[in-house]
Amino acid sequence: MALARPPFGSQGEDLGKLNPHRRNGYWHLIRRVPAAMRHLDPRSFVRITTGIRIVDDPRGIRAAHVVAHLNAQLEQDWTDLAAGRQPGHARRYENARNKAACYGFEYAPAIDIALEPLTEVLRRLAALARGNEGGSDPKAVEAVLGGIGPPPLKLSGLVDAFESEQATALNALSPDQRRKARNPKVRAVTNLIAVIGDKTLTDLSRADALAFRDHWKDRVLEGEVEIGTANKDFGHVAKMLRTIEDARRLGISLEAFAKLRLEGEEQGQRTAYEPDFVQKVILKDGALDGLNDEARRVVYVVADTGLRLSEVVNLLPHHIHLDAEVPHVEIVAEGRKLKTRHSARKMPLVGCALAAMRLQPEGFPRYRDNASSLSALVNKAMDAREMRPTPRHSLYSLRHTFEDRLTAIDPPDKIIAVLMGHKYMRPKYGSGPTLKHLQEWLERIAFKAPSNI
Repeated sequence: MALARPPFGSQGEDLGKLNPHRRNGYWHLIRRVPAAMRHLDPRSFVRITTGIRIVDDPRGIRAAHVVAHLNAQLEQDWTDLAAGRQPGHARRYENARNKAACYGFEYAPAIDIALEPLTEVLRRLAALARGNEGGSDPKAVEAVLGGIGPPPLKLSGLVDAFESEQATALNALSPDQRRKARNPKVRAVTNLIAVIGDKTLTDLSRADALAFRDHWKDRVLEGEVEIGTANKDFGHVAKMLRTIEDARRLGISLEAFAKLRLEGEEQGQRTAYEPDFVQKVILKDGALDGLNDEARRVVYVVADTGLRLSEVVNLLPHHIHLDAEVPHVEIVAEGRKLKTRHSARKMPLVGCALAAMRLQPEGFPRYRDNASSLSALVNKAMDAREMRPTPRHSLYSLRHTFEDRLTAIDPPDKIIAVLMGHKYMRPKYGSGPTLKHLQEWLERIAFKAPSNI
């Protein structure tokens, strides 16, 4: 049975055919230790039994699946060795955590359990006696009584460990949202490792944190980066360390990475376009010719709805209601997470937005879950057409323009909050403004659509 090629290999070894081997009446996994690992694993060959007798599986079909599993564990053990971790320790620790949960307990090391009240210790012993034949299962004992300490976790494993603990929250994100959430954390850890090395989390000290802070302070003073860039790194690292410590109780010094923020950060905000500029320049006939239809029409939708770019491109066909008494779209959390719970709303379509959506009744599949790609494309096109009066102006600035135009006609604060998808600060009473009511306000500020939508 052909298996996927593993990352480790030795000269002359055909890793594309890791078939079970016959040995002493049983099927085995037999592999040569890779040359790159021989300084850490002194064996010439690894021989692991599948526990399946050849007479019971003469063609090796079941054994092939077991060999694949054993090989994956072997690969992980070599990866652990290369990273300075004890092979198999992480697997045993994770298994212990899961088994403890099956008995109704949060896993804790024995030293922590010993500090609990006697009643808690007796409760754990009683659960063991009930659940595994008087405590005869050593793995259950290890799990419930904390017999294995947490494996060393290095900075290089911090992001993966954080995502493991945040699995339920990440499950609500779309693939692109996950990528955007992960990338800045990976960058922060990579930057930290470049300064202090790939240290074990429990070895991190205040001196390490201050060295990291000094590194960023020097870069800020040299004019290489903004203060906000440095502060984001500090925030990502601190949050991940806090999450891991809360979940696993490894003994990480959370105080070490506290209070690192650099003072003097300016809160930059994209500048709104002047409404007259939008109408006469951006929405001028032919101004956006050259952009593909979907990209061009997204600009028109944002201009007359103020929707976030991600809200527009992730509209699904059943979110678009063009034949309703009040044509509108629904912003809902389907397959992705909204920015805030207040972002869920119904948006009437008027002016440019209505004209564009009539030509996109299925939404914008080309850019679905890929708003960043569209943003880069449109901003580049706006640059080329001199549609960005300053570097602070961008496609997203149309959302700020939308809010300014609403404010100029002085609607109730609740109307602005509903249309923008913001929190309304007063207590909620009743069902809120109707689509018809919202439509009436939007029609007062609607742009004139270009002839070529």
